[in-house]
Amino acid sequence: MKKRLPINGTHLPWEKPKPKEEDPKSLQLIKKIMQSPTYRLAEEDEDFLKSYETRGIRLELDYLKAELAMNKAGIKHTIVVFGSARIREYKTAMKNLKEVQRELEKNKDSKELLQKLYIAERMVEKSIFYEDARRFGRFVGKSGKGPDDSRITLMTGGGPGIMEAANRGAHDVGAKTIGLNINLPHEQFPNPYITPELCFQFHYFAIRKLHFLNRAKALVVYPGGFGTLDELFETLTLIQTKKNRPIPVVLVGKSYWKKAIDFDFLKDEGVIAPEDLKIFHFADNAIDAWQHILKWHEDYNTPLLKEGEKTGMED
Repeated sequence: MKKRLPINGTHLPWEKPKPKEEDPKSLQLIKKIMQSPTYRLAEEDEDFLKSYETRGIRLELDYLKAELAMNKAGIKHTIVVFGSARIREYKTAMKNLKEVQRELEKNKDSKELLQKLYIAERMVEKSIFYEDARRFGRFVGKSGKGPDDSRITLMTGGGPGIMEAANRGAHDVGAKTIGLNINLPHEQFPNPYITPELCFQFHYFAIRKLHFLNRAKALVVYPGGFGTLDELFETLTLIQTKKNRPIPVVLVGKSYWKKAIDFDFLKDEGVIAPEDLKIFHFADNAIDAWQHILKWHEDYNTPLLKEGEKTGMED
């Protein structure tokens, strides 16, 4: 029990336990009471805070912590980048390929290793997207008034691969960069290029998704898997149903996306409308993507940049 200083040198009756002299069992009884979970302050009771009934409070706190920090940092608009966590920079992809090739030399008939070789070769080819996402991050980081301007800030899911590349690009030019990590069964480390005070860890995917779109002025999607597709289709659905304001959605790597998703088939089958194909735009690279985003906002009379500010693409 915490000791409290007496007021004016005098203890109030409730500031000390019942004297042992009055009841020899009193201290033992009080000890049991104070050890009861119900006696803990609610804010210090982990079992209570993690109970099913307090989920609504946890959802609110999951949202509020990041919201307050971004407000404090002056984050007004974000450019969000999604993409595979498995796409690595060229030297890493090549290192992995050579390791698989060495394994295959020892066991040339292994179907499993042949499949690994195919994937490793594809990852070397896709490493171009790592460099492109890094270039895109630099464009965003240098735009506006320059790296110290937090009005337009790059945001990713905070993990490796394409997310790392985009954060890294903004970090390269000294700009702030945001990462929204998620608490997963297998530990996920944040990539090292996120601004420390803008690196967040969420428990709920729903709250993380809310922050992705809360300030978003564009969504740029590089090749990816389930997680990337999840974020892409959720955004497209919200824009299609007008639950989210229109923003430019750019799919970088047209050949990849044309194979991954047959949007024309969906249109021909009548499950999406022809105008739904206008919600997103294909781009070949970071230059095309950033130019499209800037032009989109000019066309919608919501310019990202003020007159005289840098586009970020200047040499």
